[in-house]
Amino acid sequence: MKRMRRAVATASATVLAMGLLSGCGGASGPPVLTWYAMPDNGGAATRAQQCADASGGAYQVSIETLPANATGQREQLVRRLAAGDTSIDVVSVDVVYTAEFANAGFLRPFTAEETARLTDGMLPAPVETGMWKDQLFAAPFKTNAQLLWYRKSLAQAAGIDPTSETFTWDEMLKAAVAQDKTIASQGARYEGYMVWVNALVLSGGGQILEDAEAGRNARPALASPAGEKAAEIIGNLGRSPAAPADLSNAQEEQARATFQGERGGFMLNWPYVLAAARGAAEEGSLSQQVVDDIGWARYPRVFPDQPSAPPLGGANLGIGAYSEHPDESVALVECVNALEKATQYMLDEGEPSPYAASYDDPEVRENYPNADLIRESIGDGGPRPLTPFYVDVAGSIFQTWHPPAAVNAETPQRTDEFMADVLSGRRLL
Repeated sequence: MKRMRRAVATASATVLAMGLLSGCGGASGPPVLTWYAMPDNGGAATRAQQCADASGGAYQVSIETLPANATGQREQLVRRLAAGDTSIDVVSVDVVYTAEFANAGFLRPFTAEETARLTDGMLPAPVETGMWKDQLFAAPFKTNAQLLWYRKSLAQAAGIDPTSETFTWDEMLKAAVAQDKTIASQGARYEGYMVWVNALVLSGGGQILEDAEAGRNARPALASPAGEKAAEIIGNLGRSPAAPADLSNAQEEQARATFQGERGGFMLNWPYVLAAARGAAEEGSLSQQVVDDIGWARYPRVFPDQPSAPPLGGANLGIGAYSEHPDESVALVECVNALEKATQYMLDEGEPSPYAASYDDPEVRENYPNADLIRESIGDGGPRPLTPFYVDVAGSIFQTWHPPAAVNAETPQRTDEFMADVLSGRRLL
Protein backbone atom coordinates (compact mmCIF):
# COMPACT_ATOMS: atom_id res chain seq x y z
CA MET A 1 0.00 0.00 0.00
CA LYS A 2 1.26 3.43 -0.87
CA ARG A 3 2.31 5.04 2.39
CA MET A 4 0.95 8.53 2.91
CA ARG A 5 3.23 11.38 3.75
CA ARG A 6 2.49 12.30 7.32
CA ALA A 7 4.36 15.56 7.70
CA VAL A 8 1.91 18.44 7.46
CA ALA A 9 3.02 21.26 5.23
CA THR A 10 3.89 24.32 7.27
CA ALA A 11 5.17 26.67 4.59
CA SER A 12 4.08 30.26 4.87
CA ALA A 13 1.31 31.57 2.66
CA THR A 14 3.84 33.69 0.78
CA VAL A 15 6.03 30.72 -0.10
CA LEU A 16 3.01 28.65 -1.11
CA ALA A 17 1.73 31.41 -3.31
CA MET A 18 5.08 31.71 -5.07
CA GLY A 19 4.84 28.06 -6.02
CA LEU A 20 1.25 28.33 -7.17
CA LEU A 21 1.07 31.47 -9.20
CA SER A 22 1.95 31.57 -12.87
CA GLY A 23 3.06 35.17 -13.02
CA CYS A 24 2.32 38.04 -10.72
CA GLY A 25 -1.42 38.45 -11.43
CA GLY A 26 -3.35 41.19 -9.69
CA ALA A 27 -4.73 44.41 -11.11
CA SER A 28 -2.79 44.14 -14.38
CA GLY A 29 -3.72 40.53 -15.05
CA PRO A 30 -6.00 37.69 -14.02
CA PRO A 31 -7.36 37.90 -10.47
CA VAL A 32 -5.44 36.08 -7.77
CA LEU A 33 -7.97 34.05 -5.78
CA THR A 34 -7.09 33.48 -2.15
CA TRP A 35 -8.09 30.09 -0.78
CA TYR A 36 -8.05 29.79 3.00
CA ALA A 37 -7.28 26.08 3.20
CA MET A 38 -6.81 23.55 5.96
CA PRO A 39 -3.26 22.25 6.36
CA ASP A 40 -2.42 19.06 4.51
CA ASN A 41 0.61 17.49 2.82
CA GLY A 42 0.34 19.64 -0.29
CA GLY A 43 -2.75 18.11 -1.88
CA ALA A 44 -4.82 21.29 -1.83
CA ALA A 45 -1.98 23.31 -3.34
CA THR A 46 -1.57 20.72 -6.10
CA ARG A 47 -5.26 20.84 -6.96
CA ALA A 48 -5.22 24.64 -6.93
CA GLN A 49 -2.23 24.80 -9.27
CA GLN A 50 -3.82 22.31 -11.66
CA CYS A 51 -6.98 24.40 -11.78
CA ALA A 52 -5.12 27.67 -12.29
CA ASP A 53 -3.23 26.10 -15.18
CA ALA A 54 -6.44 24.69 -16.67
CA SER A 55 -8.32 27.99 -16.38
CA GLY A 56 -6.67 29.39 -19.49
CA GLY A 57 -5.50 32.45 -17.60
CA ALA A 58 -8.90 33.19 -16.04
CA TYR A 59 -7.45 33.20 -12.52
CA GLN A 60 -4.46 32.36 -10.37
CA VAL A 61 -4.54 30.96 -6.83
CA SER A 62 -2.80 31.80 -3.57
CA ILE A 63 -3.10 29.51 -0.55
CA GLU A 64 -3.46 30.85 3.00
CA THR A 65 -3.03 27.99 5.47
CA LEU A 66 -5.48 27.90 8.38
CA PRO A 67 -4.59 26.67 11.89
CA ALA A 68 -4.39 22.91 12.41
CA ASN A 69 -7.45 22.51 14.66
CA ALA A 70 -11.10 23.28 13.94
CA THR A 71 -11.43 25.76 16.81
CA GLY A 72 -8.49 27.82 15.61
CA GLN A 73 -9.78 27.74 12.05
CA ARG A 74 -13.17 29.01 13.13
CA GLU A 75 -11.74 31.81 15.25
CA GLN A 76 -9.57 33.13 12.42
CA LEU A 77 -12.30 32.93 9.81
CA VAL A 78 -15.02 34.46 11.98
CA ARG A 79 -12.75 37.37 12.85
CA ARG A 80 -11.94 38.08 9.21
CA LEU A 81 -15.39 37.49 7.75
CA ALA A 82 -17.14 39.51 10.46
CA ALA A 83 -14.93 42.41 9.41
CA GLY A 84 -16.02 42.03 5.78
CA ASP A 85 -12.61 40.78 4.60
CA THR A 86 -12.60 40.90 0.78
CA SER A 87 -9.42 38.82 0.57
CA ILE A 88 -11.29 35.59 1.33
CA ASP A 89 -12.39 34.14 -1.99
CA VAL A 90 -12.61 30.42 -1.23
CA VAL A 91 -12.70 29.06 2.29
CA SER A 92 -12.40 25.57 3.76
CA VAL A 93 -14.95 25.16 6.54
CA ASP A 94 -15.23 22.25 8.96
CA VAL A 95 -18.58 20.52 8.51
CA VAL A 96 -19.77 21.58 11.96
CA TYR A 97 -19.44 25.31 11.22
CA THR A 98 -21.13 25.59 7.82
CA ALA A 99 -24.52 26.44 9.34
CA GLU A 100 -23.01 29.12 11.57
CA PHE A 101 -21.17 30.77 8.68
CA ALA A 102 -24.19 30.58 6.38
CA ASN A 103 -26.57 31.99 8.97
CA ALA A 104 -24.20 34.87 9.70
CA GLY A 105 -24.06 35.84 6.02
CA PHE A 106 -20.36 34.95 5.74
CA LEU A 107 -20.81 32.67 2.70
CA ARG A 108 -22.29 33.26 -0.74
CA PRO A 109 -24.97 30.63 -1.43
CA PHE A 110 -24.57 28.51 -4.54
CA THR A 111 -27.32 28.80 -7.13
CA ALA A 112 -29.51 25.81 -7.98
CA GLU A 113 -27.52 25.23 -11.20
CA GLU A 114 -24.19 25.46 -9.38
CA THR A 115 -25.46 23.11 -6.68
CA ALA A 116 -26.50 20.52 -9.24
CA ARG A 117 -23.08 20.62 -10.90
CA LEU A 118 -21.10 20.64 -7.67
CA THR A 119 -22.91 17.74 -6.00
CA ASP A 120 -23.52 15.46 -8.99
CA GLY A 121 -22.34 11.97 -8.04
CA MET A 122 -21.68 12.83 -4.40
CA LEU A 123 -22.97 10.79 -1.48
CA PRO A 124 -25.97 12.59 0.08
CA ALA A 125 -24.68 12.67 3.67
CA PRO A 126 -21.64 14.90 2.98
CA VAL A 127 -23.82 17.19 0.86
CA GLU A 128 -26.20 17.62 3.79
CA THR A 129 -23.38 19.08 5.90
CA GLY A 130 -23.04 21.95 3.41
CA MET A 131 -26.74 22.84 3.40
CA TRP A 132 -28.52 25.52 5.39
CA LYS A 133 -32.24 26.16 5.00
CA ASP A 134 -32.40 24.11 1.80
CA GLN A 135 -29.55 25.97 0.11
CA LEU A 136 -25.99 24.79 -0.53
CA PHE A 137 -23.50 27.17 1.06
CA ALA A 138 -20.44 24.91 1.02
CA ALA A 139 -19.61 22.02 -1.29
CA PRO A 140 -18.01 18.87 0.18
CA PHE A 141 -14.24 18.90 -0.37
CA LYS A 142 -13.40 15.83 1.69
CA THR A 143 -15.42 13.61 3.97
CA ASN A 144 -14.87 10.92 6.59
CA ALA A 145 -16.61 8.34 8.75
CA GLN A 146 -15.45 6.44 11.80
CA LEU A 147 -15.19 2.66 11.71
CA LEU A 148 -14.93 0.00 14.38
CA TRP A 149 -11.43 -1.45 14.53
CA TYR A 150 -10.81 -4.69 16.38
CA ARG A 151 -8.10 -7.23 17.03
CA LYS A 152 -8.93 -10.46 15.21
CA SER A 153 -7.30 -12.52 17.95
CA LEU A 154 -9.64 -11.00 20.55
CA ALA A 155 -12.71 -11.67 18.45
CA GLN A 156 -11.68 -15.29 18.02
CA ALA A 157 -10.91 -15.77 21.72
CA ALA A 158 -14.20 -14.14 22.74
CA GLY A 159 -16.23 -16.02 20.16
CA ILE A 160 -17.75 -12.86 18.66
CA ASP A 161 -18.14 -11.45 15.16
CA PRO A 162 -17.76 -7.65 15.13
CA THR A 163 -18.71 -7.63 11.45
CA SER A 164 -22.19 -8.94 12.27
CA GLU A 165 -24.88 -6.43 11.30
CA THR A 166 -26.34 -6.56 14.80
CA PHE A 167 -23.07 -6.22 16.77
CA THR A 168 -23.66 -3.78 19.63
CA TRP A 169 -21.74 -1.65 22.08
CA ASP A 170 -22.98 -3.87 24.91
CA GLU A 171 -21.56 -6.99 23.23
CA MET A 172 -18.28 -5.20 22.62
CA LEU A 173 -17.95 -4.12 26.25
CA LYS A 174 -18.76 -7.60 27.50
CA ALA A 175 -16.11 -9.16 25.24
CA ALA A 176 -13.45 -6.59 26.15
CA VAL A 177 -13.98 -7.06 29.89
CA ALA A 178 -13.97 -10.85 29.58
CA GLN A 179 -10.68 -10.81 27.66
CA ASP A 180 -9.07 -8.05 29.78
CA LYS A 181 -8.76 -5.77 26.76
CA THR A 182 -9.61 -2.12 26.15
CA ILE A 183 -12.04 -0.12 24.03
CA ALA A 184 -10.21 2.96 22.76
CA SER A 185 -12.21 6.04 21.83
CA GLN A 186 -11.91 9.82 21.99
CA GLY A 187 -12.87 10.80 25.53
CA ALA A 188 -11.01 14.08 25.95
CA ARG A 189 -12.96 17.32 26.34
CA TYR A 190 -12.72 18.32 22.67
CA GLU A 191 -14.57 17.87 19.38
CA GLY A 192 -13.79 14.16 19.15
CA TYR A 193 -15.85 13.56 22.29
CA MET A 194 -18.80 15.39 20.75
CA VAL A 195 -18.40 13.06 17.75
CA TRP A 196 -18.75 10.05 20.06
CA VAL A 197 -21.77 11.33 22.01
CA ASN A 198 -23.59 12.43 18.86
CA ALA A 199 -22.95 9.12 17.08
CA LEU A 200 -24.42 7.14 19.96
CA VAL A 201 -27.52 9.34 20.13
CA LEU A 202 -28.11 9.19 16.38
CA SER A 203 -27.45 5.45 16.31
CA GLY A 204 -30.13 5.04 18.96
CA GLY A 205 -32.65 6.84 16.78
CA GLY A 206 -32.52 10.21 18.55
CA GLN A 207 -31.03 13.67 18.16
CA ILE A 208 -29.08 15.97 20.43
CA LEU A 209 -31.07 18.93 19.12
CA GLU A 210 -34.50 19.02 17.50
CA ASP A 211 -35.52 21.72 15.01
CA ALA A 212 -31.94 22.98 14.70
CA GLU A 213 -32.94 25.61 12.12
CA ALA A 214 -34.89 27.38 14.88
CA GLY A 215 -31.55 28.67 16.14
CA ARG A 216 -31.66 29.61 19.81
CA ASN A 217 -35.21 28.26 19.99
CA ALA A 218 -34.13 24.74 19.00
CA ARG A 219 -35.06 22.08 21.55
CA PRO A 220 -32.42 19.95 23.29
CA ALA A 221 -33.61 16.34 23.08
CA LEU A 222 -31.19 14.12 24.99
CA ALA A 223 -33.79 13.11 27.57
CA SER A 224 -35.01 10.29 25.32
CA PRO A 225 -34.47 6.53 25.02
CA ALA A 226 -31.58 7.20 22.61
CA GLY A 227 -29.93 9.78 24.86
CA GLU A 228 -30.37 7.63 27.94
CA LYS A 229 -28.83 4.61 26.21
CA ALA A 230 -25.93 6.74 24.98
CA ALA A 231 -25.28 7.87 28.55
CA GLU A 232 -25.46 4.27 29.75
CA ILE A 233 -22.90 3.13 27.15
CA ILE A 234 -20.40 5.91 27.86
CA GLY A 235 -20.78 5.69 31.63
CA ASN A 236 -20.52 1.90 31.69
CA LEU A 237 -17.37 1.96 29.56
CA GLY A 238 -15.84 4.80 31.56
CA ARG A 239 -16.27 2.90 34.83
CA SER A 240 -15.25 -0.51 33.47
CA PRO A 241 -11.90 -2.34 33.30
CA ALA A 242 -12.12 -1.93 29.51
CA ALA A 243 -11.63 1.84 29.79
CA PRO A 244 -8.06 2.87 28.91
CA ALA A 245 -6.34 4.71 31.73
CA ASP A 246 -6.21 7.86 29.61
CA LEU A 247 -9.78 7.69 28.25
CA SER A 248 -10.81 11.09 29.63
CA ASN A 249 -7.79 12.69 27.93
CA ALA A 250 -7.61 10.60 24.77
CA GLN A 251 -7.80 12.03 21.26
CA GLU A 252 -7.39 10.08 18.00
CA GLU A 253 -3.69 9.35 18.29
CA GLN A 254 -3.85 8.32 21.94
CA ALA A 255 -6.67 5.93 21.03
CA ARG A 256 -4.56 4.48 18.21
CA ALA A 257 -1.59 3.95 20.52
CA THR A 258 -3.80 2.14 23.04
CA PHE A 259 -5.30 -0.08 20.36
CA GLN A 260 -1.88 -1.03 19.04
CA GLY A 261 -0.63 -1.78 22.55
CA GLU A 262 -0.63 -4.98 24.57
CA ARG A 263 -4.21 -4.57 25.87
CA GLY A 264 -5.65 -3.24 22.65
CA GLY A 265 -8.97 -4.83 21.78
CA PHE A 266 -11.35 -2.41 20.06
CA MET A 267 -11.12 1.15 18.77
CA LEU A 268 -13.46 3.73 17.25
CA ASN A 269 -11.48 5.87 14.85
CA TRP A 270 -11.15 7.26 11.33
CA PRO A 271 -9.88 5.25 8.32
CA TYR A 272 -6.39 6.80 8.42
CA VAL A 273 -5.38 4.46 11.24
CA LEU A 274 -4.81 1.50 8.93
CA ALA A 275 -2.35 3.39 6.74
CA ALA A 276 -0.69 4.75 9.89
CA ALA A 277 -0.26 1.24 11.32
CA ARG A 278 1.15 -0.07 8.05
CA GLY A 279 3.54 2.85 7.86
CA ALA A 280 4.70 2.19 11.43
CA ALA A 281 5.35 -1.44 10.54
CA GLU A 282 7.41 -0.40 7.51
CA GLU A 283 9.47 1.89 9.75
CA GLY A 284 9.95 -0.87 12.31
CA SER A 285 8.13 0.88 15.17
CA LEU A 286 5.20 -1.56 15.15
CA SER A 287 5.17 -5.31 14.75
CA GLN A 288 3.75 -6.60 11.49
CA GLN A 289 1.95 -9.17 13.61
CA VAL A 290 -0.12 -6.37 15.15
CA VAL A 291 -0.98 -4.97 11.72
CA ASP A 292 -2.05 -8.40 10.48
CA ASP A 293 -4.29 -8.73 13.55
CA ILE A 294 -6.29 -5.58 12.75
CA GLY A 295 -9.85 -6.05 11.52
CA TRP A 296 -12.52 -3.51 10.68
CA ALA A 297 -16.29 -3.31 10.75
CA ARG A 298 -19.13 -0.83 10.67
CA TYR A 299 -19.67 1.40 13.70
CA PRO A 300 -21.40 -0.70 16.41
CA ARG A 301 -25.13 -0.54 16.97
CA VAL A 302 -26.69 0.96 20.08
CA PHE A 303 -29.78 -1.24 19.81
CA PRO A 304 -29.63 -4.60 17.97
CA ASP A 305 -32.56 -3.71 15.70
CA GLN A 306 -31.44 -0.13 14.88
CA PRO A 307 -28.70 0.41 12.23
CA SER A 308 -25.85 2.58 13.46
CA ALA A 309 -25.20 6.10 12.20
CA PRO A 310 -21.40 6.25 11.82
CA PRO A 311 -19.81 9.58 12.81
CA LEU A 312 -19.43 11.88 9.82
CA GLY A 313 -16.53 14.28 9.42
CA GLY A 314 -14.90 16.30 6.69
CA ALA A 315 -14.61 19.81 5.30
CA ASN A 316 -16.53 21.91 2.78
CA LEU A 317 -15.62 24.71 0.40
CA GLY A 318 -17.53 27.97 0.43
CA ILE A 319 -17.25 31.33 -1.31
CA GLY A 320 -16.54 34.31 0.91
CA ALA A 321 -19.55 36.64 0.93
CA TYR A 322 -17.28 39.66 0.39
CA SER A 323 -15.14 38.18 -2.39
CA GLU A 324 -14.56 40.56 -5.28
CA HIS A 325 -14.29 37.58 -7.66
CA PRO A 326 -17.29 35.34 -6.95
CA ASP A 327 -17.63 33.90 -10.47
CA GLU A 328 -13.98 32.90 -10.68
CA SER A 329 -14.19 31.51 -7.14
CA VAL A 330 -17.11 29.28 -8.10
CA ALA A 331 -15.12 28.06 -11.09
CA LEU A 332 -12.20 27.23 -8.80
CA VAL A 333 -14.42 25.28 -6.41
CA GLU A 334 -15.94 23.33 -9.30
CA CYS A 335 -12.48 22.50 -10.58
CA VAL A 336 -10.79 21.47 -7.32
CA ASN A 337 -13.88 19.47 -6.36
CA ALA A 338 -13.99 17.39 -9.56
CA LEU A 339 -14.32 13.63 -9.14
CA GLU A 340 -10.87 12.73 -10.43
CA LYS A 341 -9.19 15.29 -8.16
CA ALA A 342 -11.14 14.10 -5.10
CA THR A 343 -10.09 10.52 -5.88
CA GLN A 344 -6.43 11.51 -6.20
CA TYR A 345 -6.63 13.52 -2.97
CA MET A 346 -7.89 10.39 -1.21
CA LEU A 347 -4.84 8.50 -2.46
CA ASP A 348 -2.33 11.25 -1.68
CA GLU A 349 -3.73 12.57 1.62
CA GLY A 350 -5.72 9.66 3.05
CA GLU A 351 -8.88 11.80 3.21
CA PRO A 352 -11.98 9.98 1.89
CA SER A 353 -13.74 11.37 -1.16
CA PRO A 354 -17.37 12.57 -1.09
CA TYR A 355 -17.95 10.88 -4.47
CA ALA A 356 -19.45 7.37 -4.56
CA ALA A 357 -17.49 6.50 -7.71
CA SER A 358 -14.11 7.17 -6.07
CA TYR A 359 -14.44 3.92 -4.15
CA ASP A 360 -14.61 1.92 -7.39
CA ASP A 361 -11.29 3.29 -8.60
CA PRO A 362 -8.78 0.39 -8.92
CA GLU A 363 -5.99 2.24 -7.13
CA VAL A 364 -8.31 3.26 -4.29
CA ARG A 365 -9.44 -0.34 -3.89
CA GLU A 366 -5.82 -1.49 -3.85
CA ASN A 367 -4.89 1.05 -1.19
CA TYR A 368 -8.10 0.72 0.82
CA PRO A 369 -9.17 -2.90 1.35
CA ASN A 370 -12.12 -1.48 3.31
CA ALA A 371 -13.20 0.93 0.54
CA ASP A 372 -16.74 -0.45 0.37
CA LEU A 373 -17.16 -0.14 4.14
CA ILE A 374 -15.89 3.45 4.13
CA ARG A 375 -18.33 4.37 1.35
CA GLU A 376 -21.21 2.65 3.14
CA SER A 377 -20.33 4.32 6.45
CA ILE A 378 -20.18 7.77 4.86
CA GLY A 379 -23.43 7.13 3.00
CA ASP A 380 -25.21 6.16 6.21
CA GLY A 381 -23.26 8.60 8.36
CA GLY A 382 -24.86 10.98 10.80
CA PRO A 383 -23.82 14.65 10.97
CA ARG A 384 -23.42 16.56 14.19
CA PRO A 385 -26.20 19.12 14.81
CA LEU A 386 -26.45 21.49 11.84
CA THR A 387 -27.02 24.63 13.87
CA PRO A 388 -25.57 28.15 13.78
CA PHE A 389 -25.05 27.78 17.53
CA TYR A 390 -22.98 24.63 17.32
CA VAL A 391 -20.33 26.02 19.66
CA ASP A 392 -22.95 26.41 22.40
CA VAL A 393 -24.38 22.94 21.78
CA ALA A 394 -20.99 21.22 21.83
CA GLY A 395 -19.87 23.27 24.82
CA SER A 396 -22.94 22.13 26.75
CA ILE A 397 -22.02 18.50 26.05
CA PHE A 398 -18.45 19.05 27.21
CA GLN A 399 -19.70 20.61 30.45
CA THR A 400 -22.18 17.89 31.36
CA TRP A 401 -20.90 14.64 29.79
CA HIS A 402 -17.29 14.80 30.92
CA PRO A 403 -15.46 12.82 32.18
CA PRO A 404 -16.95 9.64 30.69
CA ALA A 405 -16.88 7.81 34.03
CA ALA A 406 -19.17 10.47 35.56
CA VAL A 407 -21.93 10.09 32.96
CA ASN A 408 -25.05 8.51 34.46
CA ALA A 409 -28.81 8.18 34.01
CA GLU A 410 -29.36 11.81 35.07
CA THR A 411 -26.94 13.25 32.52
CA PRO A 412 -29.34 13.57 29.53
CA GLN A 413 -31.98 15.55 31.42
CA ARG A 414 -29.35 17.70 33.11
CA THR A 415 -27.79 18.42 29.71
CA ASP A 416 -31.12 19.39 28.15
CA GLU A 417 -31.77 21.91 30.90
CA PHE A 418 -28.25 23.33 30.78
CA MET A 419 -28.19 23.52 26.97
CA ALA A 420 -31.57 25.26 26.86
CA ASP A 421 -30.28 27.86 29.31
CA VAL A 422 -27.10 28.38 27.27
CA LEU A 423 -29.00 28.75 23.99
CA SER A 424 -31.42 31.24 25.54
CA GLY A 425 -28.62 33.27 27.10
CA ARG A 426 -29.65 32.52 30.68
CA ARG A 427 -26.32 30.79 31.37
CA LEU A 428 -22.83 31.07 29.99
CA LEU A 429 -20.46 28.27 29.13
